[in-house]
Amino acid sequence: MSSLYQQVEQFVVDAYTNAGKPGTIRHLQRTVYWVEQLRPDADEALRCAAIAHDIERAFRRVDTEKLIRSSPQGYRDEQFLQIHQEESAKAIAEFLRGQGVESEFIARVTRLVSRHEIGGDGDQNILKDADSVSFFENNADRFLAHWIPMLGKYGKEKVRAKFQWMFDRISSEKAREIARPWYEETMKKLDAQVYNLL
Repeated sequence: MSSLYQQVEQFVVDAYTNAGKPGTIRHLQRTVYWVEQLRPDADEALRCAAIAHDIERAFRRVDTEKLIRSSPQGYRDEQFLQIHQEESAKAIAEFLRGQGVESEFIARVTRLVSRHEIGGDGDQNILKDADSVSFFENNADRFLAHWIPMLGKYGKEKVRAKFQWMFDRISSEKAREIARPWYEETMKKLDAQVYNLL
């Protein structure tokens, strides 16, 4: 790993540790891993985008929980996704500028991060797919543990829709097959927990 990537990773690790959210770090590190599995020739900008794609959550300023509760789309709400992508792109761009990184590199990283939820071109889709695979590998159980007790408040269909969307948005067949066992197990766990709450 290059020194620039290591600087970005340390920035992300420090930000999430200081925010009291160290549990997110593994998801980000594994997103880098899955980017490299899906794109073995991934350049440094794509790897930096992968480790920093959710950096907004370490500095969150918008009451996204209220937005999620009020929107019929829940976690798929376009405004929520746009805020998350844009704020993450701004945060990593600011950090990179502070390190004296050239503008072309910063532009590539921010372009990737600014579309990591919805995809776009080939590399944006790689990042999106790696994010989904890592979500099911690392975050699904944490997500369930957090939201199952509050299903009555948020609505079980919003939780189910989050998992379905995270799987359905995967572009590549390779990534889909990697994620499928974790996705299916997650849906079984959700059904079991919902049944137990009824």
